[in-house]
Amino acid sequence: MTIDNIDVTKTLIKVEALLAKDKTIPESTRSLLEVLVLIITLLANKLNLNSSNSSKPPSSDPNREKNPRVKTGNKPGGQPGHNGTTLEKVDVPDKVEVIKVDKSKLPKGVYKEVGYENRQVFDIQISRVVTEYRAQILENENGKRFTASFPDGVTKAVQYGTNLKAHSVYMSQFQLIPYDRITDYFADQLGIPVSAGSIYNFNKHAYDLLEPFEEQAKHKLAESRLSHADETGININSDKYWLHCCSNDLWTLLYPHKKRGTEAMDAIGILPNFKGILCHDHWKPYYRYDCTHSLCNAHHLRELTWAWEQDNQEWAKDMHALLEKINRKVIDAGGALSKHVSDKYRLKYRDILNAAEEECPLPDEKRKIGQRGRIKKTKSRNLLERLRDFEEDVLRFMDVDFVPFTNNLGERDIRMTKVQQKISGCFRSEEGAEIFCRLRSYLSTCRKQNISSSTALELLFNGEMPNLVNSSLSDAE
Repeated sequence: MTIDNIDVTKTLIKVEALLAKDKTIPESTRSLLEVLVLIITLLANKLNLNSSNSSKPPSSDPNREKNPRVKTGNKPGGQPGHNGTTLEKVDVPDKVEVIKVDKSKLPKGVYKEVGYENRQVFDIQISRVVTEYRAQILENENGKRFTASFPDGVTKAVQYGTNLKAHSVYMSQFQLIPYDRITDYFADQLGIPVSAGSIYNFNKHAYDLLEPFEEQAKHKLAESRLSHADETGININSDKYWLHCCSNDLWTLLYPHKKRGTEAMDAIGILPNFKGILCHDHWKPYYRYDCTHSLCNAHHLRELTWAWEQDNQEWAKDMHALLEKINRKVIDAGGALSKHVSDKYRLKYRDILNAAEEECPLPDEKRKIGQRGRIKKTKSRNLLERLRDFEEDVLRFMDVDFVPFTNNLGERDIRMTKVQQKISGCFRSEEGAEIFCRLRSYLSTCRKQNISSSTALELLFNGEMPNLVNSSLSDAE
């Protein structure tokens, strides 16, 4: 590793050699110096972490520079074949204004109308709509009265409508707008008083309505042939919780839990029943479930970058290039390689790891006086052993056409939670986190199945459910 043009690795190796050579240093001083060397190594490793060699986000990179745009010779804007978004005329406009020709400005003559030239302006009209239901009352000759029934859901003298509730939940749970700003929006734009408590009640109502959906999502994910799993830390009223995600191309399930490992995953109820291929980032508890595994190679590429740039491991550079090359070949082949080509790359993969055994050997097994526990291995050695021991899971993407190269889908599904945490800082309560996760699961699932979030929420508050895919992923694909 290098910091300000100083090769820290070589310097530390030199210091360790001098310590081992000098027998006159008292044991207490030697121990202190070894601790200092360890601390310096840890701090140096931390300083050199960035988004390209670790899981840190790009926004945390110091002095982050944008990659220069590669000149292609193409004109700016969408290229041929690009599906853009263009404003087009509609056949039936909502409003028509006829513009008459001012005949006083025309030369004298006889004119007749032969048609018109039309132009359309797309605009919006934000307005309040108050519907008053007047139930007719009839009275017979005996003075007995009969009142018409109000529509279902109209139960109070004054109440909020389903479209307003859906719009509120959309802004709160999809657009992540804080409650106070939503109340300002309704007051300023629509002249409707909506309190923060009412907004919470709308969210809670939607949460209760979605209980059947959550059970359906768990069932569909458990029976699918491929699922992505990920987890991330969340803050609930200053306590550390974990948000777990299980998803695929059609379904998303987010779930908050106090624990990170199998206790939480068992409580969610998907992975204990899952028998397909699970794509993840090698979090060890996932391997406790009886299913086939596929590892995220985006993580491997970052770790290989660190091993090459900071730990001077040449084999890591070769492995990085090989994995990227295999991925390109898989894409060109339409999802999977033939057995002949797959075997060829598997041999290259093993050759690199065999060569790495010499460049990155096991640590010296000789123990110092008083040393206990396992001999600590370097990060590069741990990576090497993982790539060697889990070869099938690392390379599964090149043999199975529906297995991806990375776990990016799972990470994308979980990412908006981080955005919510940046905006709000934390969840106020565990119930609030549960509401957010269930609603986001529903909206994410609907969007994956080409149902807009607004439509999904309007259907929900009107007592209907969108036409979600009822088959498992294995059938759908």
